[in-house]
Amino acid sequence: MSFYIGIDLGTSAMKLLLLDEQGVIKNSVSRSYPVSFPHPAWSEQRPEDWWEACKDGIRELTSGIDKNLVCGIGAGGQMHGLVALDENDEVIRPAILWNDARTANEVDFLNNEIGKEKLSALTANIAFAGFTATKILWMKNNEPENFSRIKKIMLPKDYINYKLTGVHATDYSDASGMLLLDVENKCWSSEMLCLCGIAEEQMPTLFESFDVIGTLSEDCAKALGLPNSVKVVAGAGDNAAAAIGTGTVGDGNCNISLGTSGTIFISAKDFCVDSNNALHAFAHADGNYHLMGCMLSAASCNKWFCDEILHTTDYAAEQKDITEDMFGKNRVFFLPYLMGERSPINDTNARGTFTGMTMDTKREDLVLAVLEGVAFAIRDSFEVAKKLGIDIPRSKICGGGAKSRLWCKIFANVLSIPLDIPQTEEGPGYGGAMLAMVGCGLYKDVNECVSALVKTTATIDPTPELSARYEERYQKFKKIYPAMKELFADMQ
Repeated sequence: MSFYIGIDLGTSAMKLLLLDEQGVIKNSVSRSYPVSFPHPAWSEQRPEDWWEACKDGIRELTSGIDKNLVCGIGAGGQMHGLVALDENDEVIRPAILWNDARTANEVDFLNNEIGKEKLSALTANIAFAGFTATKILWMKNNEPENFSRIKKIMLPKDYINYKLTGVHATDYSDASGMLLLDVENKCWSSEMLCLCGIAEEQMPTLFESFDVIGTLSEDCAKALGLPNSVKVVAGAGDNAAAAIGTGTVGDGNCNISLGTSGTIFISAKDFCVDSNNALHAFAHADGNYHLMGCMLSAASCNKWFCDEILHTTDYAAEQKDITEDMFGKNRVFFLPYLMGERSPINDTNARGTFTGMTMDTKREDLVLAVLEGVAFAIRDSFEVAKKLGIDIPRSKICGGGAKSRLWCKIFANVLSIPLDIPQTEEGPGYGGAMLAMVGCGLYKDVNECVSALVKTTATIDPTPELSARYEERYQKFKKIYPAMKELFADMQ
């Protein structure tokens, strides 16, 4: 018997899973931590809070087992966040998170002065406000004293791996979202590093997601009560880890993730780039590549509306009065751009709106509009993939939002494809543990691990009548943002 730990370093909480060698979840633990919003559209966290959550969580997670049976640890984590360490490996400033929108000037500099064509040639992507390179430039421009102290630049889950092992490492999937990696050739882009004023020595060593970067340091093993023989793999960005956990590997498979952010993730054996760069071209945790569309606010839109506007945390109760006969008939539209938006519009000025309300608009109409608006925004990226000639006949769906079968039904009909529900909906944490299994030699590769462990428990099929209704609504939704774009800019 052996055990494997999967870490999901999320935006609002860390979830840890304990899997046995059959992939059965034996225990799970969650630890929350705060997000700081020091200015409008800024988003920061203390990496030290992640580490405290990790230590405390692992101790509880393994409290009821023979700790000598723990073999490996793998993490999936929120992408793009800038963790800057000084010469003593101490955190210089709070991490600037993936959904932080302070870098509009730096995005403009990279996309317009350096040029999108050059950026795409160097990194397979263009600049988005969330990407790490823009944060590094912001720090250089606005916090030069802090910038001068940087000894190592890391991503969130890589900071956890460093605290576990003492090794500065990252993986190709997570590094792809920094705008510093030559994605096709899987190496740091010397030209991009130079543009940002940093040297390769300041970057972590690159690994495949399933590669072992080291074992627990003696101090860490003692603190956690685990043997220092426990292997730690490089892990993956949260979406790539979730894709492993849902079996989205190989060529042409798709996963939709409904977490704080929302993504559509399309795995590919070969490297490819969307010529308009509306979709991200990244390396995948299976050793291959993927295309991804990312919206900044997905399940967080529903959380915001319920928590802050309706003053309730009973999300299921807010959906109980929404019935399928209401699908495609709602006169209210919602733009889900509460933190600006990435794919496919790349507009930090975009904002959330309700449109079409009348005197007879009811509470459930607004709740439904939020759910539909997120689905419509994911479809925007879905349409980009279709224009590239990619056939997506079906998709997996996971994440906290996917626990709502009502929302899954909306997605199936908005996209007009069947959606498969994985047996395990733990996404990044489960994928992280699977990568640890591969790294420890339990499986020869990721594909073999996926074939053995990932199962589908249900499929939600679209209904032709409902899909037709949603097609009409989507065509109207598409017109709202272009009509509002200039006003959004003026409002800033």
